Amino acid sequence: MTDRAELLEAALDGLPEGLGLLGGAGEVMFWNQAAQGITGYTAIEMMGRAIPEGLAALASAGCCTEEAQPPGAPPENRRFVASARHKMGHLVPVITSFLVLNNGLGERIGSALLFHPAESLDALPQSELMDAAMAEGTRTDLLERLQIECDDFARCGKPVGVLRISIDQAQELRKTHGAPACHAMSKKVYYALAHGLRPGEEIGQWGRGGFLVIAHERSTEMLAAHAQMLVGLARTADFRWWGDRVSLTVSVGAAQMSGDVGEGLTGMLRRSREALEASIREGGNRATIAAGDSTKNHPREDSPCSQS
Repeated sequence: MTDRAELLEAALDGLPEGLGLLGGAGEVMFWNQAAQGITGYTAIEMMGRAIPEGLAALASAGCCTEEAQPPGAPPENRRFVASARHKMGHLVPVITSFLVLNNGLGERIGSALLFHPAESLDALPQSELMDAAMAEGTRTDLLERLQIECDDFARCGKPVGVLRISIDQAQELRKTHGAPACHAMSKKVYYALAHGLRPGEEIGQWGRGGFLVIAHERSTEMLAAHAQMLVGLARTADFRWWGDRVSLTVSVGAAQMSGDVGEGLTGMLRRSREALEASIREGGNRATIAAGDSTKNHPREDSPCSQS
């Protein structure tokens, strides 16, 4: 029988906002999936340890709040904008709340961090570039880029893979609220995913409610981990339509270029589509790696690619 603690943990882990619970000494006691998606740090990496230096800004408003609160007083909540440094090194603007947790005697026993990507992302300088990338013709541009990447793979083994991404709620939202809502939703998810990309990766629109990421992970295991991270990151997209918050999830199909005879761009895209369809059949909100992706691809040290 499921106990209360298990139910509570499941509920907190499913929150669309990032949540971190800290003990009295500042050590991490809980780190949910959304927090992992926003920061890149997994719960296993965080548990029992202090907040990494790059994420210290998330709790900066509460660093001087050490005094006890009167019994029965409401928790002290501080909300502010901060820049968190993702595990991969880039900055992520977030809106965060710092909540002091007290016991029945008013003594501080810990704190909670609740955060989500800042709404001001739309006003960032790169937003114009993102809008341009979502314009008509992106699919053609991606195909041209993919062909170049596949030629590099054939010539010197430079790793290349694709992550085909579909927004699970796209079809239903289009039916109930029309194309404008669907376009706004796509932009929100696009911004969330773009902030989780590795240096050198590209993302573009790929059909209605879908995207394609060109990745360069050195193994299928790393590609799988990256795909799962993007699944978690998509859940943090704060999308609201006519005042109602719509929870968003994505399905991902990942495939990596294989050294098998006859494998080319068409084959890799076909396998990524089949992997995506498998994720959708399983209910969405998950990533699937294409069947047969088991080869680790590394560029030869003496190849032209290794000099770039």
